[in-house]
Amino acid sequence: MTTTTPPLATGTQQQAGRPGTARRVRKRLNTPVATVVSIVIALVWTVPTFGLFISSLRPEDQIKTTGWWTFFSDPQFTLENYQEVLFGRSASSGQLASYFINSLAITIPSVLFPLAFAALAAYALAWMKFRGRDWVYIAIFAMQIVPLQMALVPLLSFFSTGVSLGGVTLLPAWELDGAQRFAQVWFAHTCFALPFAVFLLHNFISQLPGDLMEAARVDGATHPRIFRTIVLPLITPALAAFGIFQFLWVWNDLLVALIFAGGGSETAPLTVRLAELAGTRGNEWQRLTAGAFVSIVVPLIVFLSLQRFFVRGLLAGSVKG
Repeated sequence: MTTTTPPLATGTQQQAGRPGTARRVRKRLNTPVATVVSIVIALVWTVPTFGLFISSLRPEDQIKTTGWWTFFSDPQFTLENYQEVLFGRSASSGQLASYFINSLAITIPSVLFPLAFAALAAYALAWMKFRGRDWVYIAIFAMQIVPLQMALVPLLSFFSTGVSLGGVTLLPAWELDGAQRFAQVWFAHTCFALPFAVFLLHNFISQLPGDLMEAARVDGATHPRIFRTIVLPLITPALAAFGIFQFLWVWNDLLVALIFAGGGSETAPLTVRLAELAGTRGNEWQRLTAGAFVSIVVPLIVFLSLQRFFVRGLLAGSVKG
């Protein structure tokens, strides 16, 4: 008597094989060589950061005469460095508190805008059929090759003069002073981030099961509802992965901020102010170390809090099964 394997058996066997593959990958990553390499990378990254933190807490006379490792033999620390660099009365002392707020005001919208636009565009390119869809995707992918520096002058000209056609002003010139500079920086960072964001999210969304989309359409769900109730919850790891990349890029950016936000305390971020301190007050090491550590605290918190989503977004792909 012959028996036939049910159709679901193949899928079950495939699913049963996946844990074995995961175990093999995990076994390779747990080898002594991989462990030693991981420890070395962790030390190379952690030791300078720890030294920077120790230096930022040391008195001025000690930080200028001895290395940070001597702190353990003669431990002396003070919070005066942070008080000066954050709330100092003179401009030369830092006054980074307002620049810190500027960095948050620049970074958060510059992360949310490309995330929103790229998610919508990636869904449309993956699951909506329209003429020229493949060419649009190829053009977006090709835009990643264009160096950022090539777009700075056209964007600055656009912000300064506006857009005119036949003597008629279609888009007015953007203001180059005051709070309007924030909008310019948001616009610039969004433009620069969209090609990579669309490419990353498109690859993630296109791997979602087609049967899931068909079932939703059979139930009468429209594209907006499918995107909101099905796609968004499934692509959370990819959104978090790109959000971390974009946050770190914008927070640490100096070129775009220096060109579009200027150097004034009203709109300039931390990176601009730290560059000024390093250039004009390079001998004030205690302030530079405190200011540098202030600038890396937020990226560290963001990365550590979203690390699990970051790993899932880069390695997990999409839903399985």
